[in-house]
Amino acid sequence: MANVVEYVKDSYTELVERVTWPAPKQLQEASILVFIASLLIAGVVFAMDWVFGVNNADSIWQGVIGMIYTYVI
Repeated sequence: MANVVEYVKDSYTELVERVTWPAPKQLQEASILVFIASLLIAGVVFAMDWVFGVNNADSIWQGVIGMIYTYVI
């Protein structure tokens, strides 16, 4: 049990005295960057889903590639 108490004390000291926390401005900038990157990745995934569609023969939406195959072949 003494080891657990010592661990908690050391963890607290580490977090309070040794860790360099970002300034609010830095945190805001990083959050905005993560938000924009998330939107871009979601947009790429959406575009891929829209172009390639679902590969299930029973589905309504086959994607652009599926439409091309339906009308051309």
